[in-house]
Amino acid sequence: MSDPAASARTRVSIAPLYAAGFVTAFGAHSIAAGIGATGESIGLDLLRMGALLAIYDLAEVFLKPVFGSLADRIGAKPVIVFGLLAFGIVSLIGLWSSNTIALAVARLGQGAAASAFSPASSATVARLAAPGAKGRYFGRYGSWKGLGYTLGPLIGAALIFTGGFALLFAFLSAVAILTALWVAIALPRVDPLPRPRYTVADLVRQTTERGFLIPTLVLAASSGALGAAIGFLPAMASSEEAPLFASIALASVLALSSTLTQPWAGRLRDSGRVSDRAAMALGLAIITAGILVAALLPTLPGLYVAAGLLGIGIGLATPFSFAHLADATPPERMGRTMGTAELGRELGDAGGPLLVGGVAVVATLPIGLTALAIVVALTGSATRMLPRIPAESTKATGPNA
Repeated sequence: MSDPAASARTRVSIAPLYAAGFVTAFGAHSIAAGIGATGESIGLDLLRMGALLAIYDLAEVFLKPVFGSLADRIGAKPVIVFGLLAFGIVSLIGLWSSNTIALAVARLGQGAAASAFSPASSATVARLAAPGAKGRYFGRYGSWKGLGYTLGPLIGAALIFTGGFALLFAFLSAVAILTALWVAIALPRVDPLPRPRYTVADLVRQTTERGFLIPTLVLAASSGALGAAIGFLPAMASSEEAPLFASIALASVLALSSTLTQPWAGRLRDSGRVSDRAAMALGLAIITAGILVAALLPTLPGLYVAAGLLGIGIGLATPFSFAHLADATPPERMGRTMGTAELGRELGDAGGPLLVGGVAVVATLPIGLTALAIVVALTGSATRMLPRIPAESTKATGPNA
C-alpha cells in the first residue's frame, strides 16, 4: 500500500517540473498558432510557414540527446535551471519579431534552450515517480504541457492583438525566468547514478531495441500530427474567413482534449487494464481519424471535430509511450533515453509541418494532411511488435504487453 505522506511529498517535489513542461508547450504553441493564423498577413507562404513552425523542433533534434546525457552525468536540476534561464534570455530576441529573420532566430534559440530542460524534466519525473505510478505522473506532466498548449494559443492571440509578437515574446521571457527560480528553489536535487561504460555497439543496440524504438516512433507520429495541426488548422480556418480568435482557438481545443485525456490515460496504464500496445495503437488510430476529418471536412465545425479527435488520440498515446520507456530503462541512463526519445519526438514535430507544407505546395493542403494520416496509420501498425515489459519492472496489477 502506498504511503499518502510520501505521495504528497512526491507531488510537491514534481510540481516545478510540471511548470517547466508548461513553459515549453506554452512557448512553442502560442507562437506556432500565431504564425498559422497571421502568416499570410506577414507575407509567409505555406512552405515558409511550415519552416517557421518546424525550426523550434529542428534545434531540439540535435541537442536533446546531448543535454539528456549531461543530465545523467551532472544531475538534472542544473540542466533544467540553465535551460529555463536560456529560454527566457533568447525570447528577448523576439522583441524584433516584425523582422522574419529575428522571428526565426528567436524560435531557433527557444528550441535550443528547451532541448536542455525538457528531457531533463522527463527523466526527473521518471526518477521521482514510484514503480507502478509512472503512468500517473507522466499523465499529469503531459496534462500540464497540454495546459500550456491550451492557454498558449489563447493568451498568445490576446497578446498578439494587443502588442504584436514582441509582447508575446516578452511575456514568455518573464514566465521562463520565474519558472527557473521556482525550480532552483523547490526541486530536490536528484543525484546522478554510477553508469557503466557503453561502447558504440551498446548505444546502437539500445536505441534499436523494439522496447525503445516503437514507443519513440509513436511519440514521433503523435507530435508530427500535433505540430502540423497547431499551425495548419488555424491557417485553414483563416482561409475560411474565420475570426482570429476562432482560428487560434482550434489549437486550444486540441490541447484541452489532450490535457483532459492524459491524466485518465496515465491512471488507466497504472491499473494494467489496457496494454501499452493496445493503447498506443488506439491513440494513433484516433489521430489518423482526426487528420482525415480535417482533410475531408475543412469547414470550421469540421476543423473543431478534428482538433478534438487529435487531442484525445495524442493524450492517449503519449503517457503510455513515456511510461513504457521509463519502465524499460535503467535509472542511470534515464536522461539519455528520454533525450533520445524526445529526439524522435522532435523529428516528428518538425517533419509533420514540413511534410504537410511540402505536399501542399505541389498539391493542396487537404492532400498534405492525407499524406500525414497515412504515415501515422503505418506507425500504428508497427505497435504490434511492441515487447512485453517484465512484471517486476512495473509492479503493475495487470497485463502490460
